[in-house]
Amino acid sequence: MLHIENLHATVDGKAILKGISLVLNPGEIHAIMGPNGSGKSTLSYVLAGRPGYEVTEGSVTLDGEDLLALDPHERAAKGMFLGFQYPVEIPGVSNVQFLREALNAQRAARGEPPLSGGDFLKRARAQADALGLAPDMLKRPVNVGFSGGEKKRNEMVQMGIIDPRLAILDETDSGLDIDALRHVGHGINSIMRKPDKAVLLITHYQRLLDYVKPDFVHVLTGGRIVRSGGPELALELEREGYVGVAA
Repeated sequence: MLHIENLHATVDGKAILKGISLVLNPGEIHAIMGPNGSGKSTLSYVLAGRPGYEVTEGSVTLDGEDLLALDPHERAAKGMFLGFQYPVEIPGVSNVQFLREALNAQRAARGEPPLSGGDFLKRARAQADALGLAPDMLKRPVNVGFSGGEKKRNEMVQMGIIDPRLAILDETDSGLDIDALRHVGHGINSIMRKPDKAVLLITHYQRLLDYVKPDFVHVLTGGRIVRSGGPELALELEREGYVGVAA
């Protein structure tokens, strides 16, 4: 599904990614772990096409297509979803309005008919109920006045409604309490743990991996993947720290 080969990228002229190679197949969940400043968020932004992140070498393909040649909205239409470490607030735009426009724009790009208002509301309410988000929060402006946990739950609802093939989740566990962490883990598993989908899960800590069992764990430090392994690697990181494991 996703093939990253020798990826180098800079931000403001500073080299951040220094040769990342990774293959993510359908049905797989890969966890990327590493210390602050190692390039984890930069990797997610490069894959999503955020402006200001310049690829200087290497390639990325999604289903064999050159991902780097696509604009961000085209990447989304191909089935990519980016979950933010700090979900942004959008005053004046309701969750329902935002998500219906986003979903129908993607459906139009794929040549699919738009969902009617009634069908969309059924879909949105089902996702909100499954993830423990109060239905009235769908009517509120996107993330405005939400707690950290509510923002992350809301993002899982967004992911469930849009139903991507590839989810890149940048520190989705950041700032979550125990209950919110459990809800988010359930959301990732129920929406994305399917044979035709894949997840790139970026996290500092092993705790989210108690709920979302990865197939592979990669240690990213200094802009490079320095070790890869199974779920046991996350436990080793928890015991030894990044310095001990990456040495």
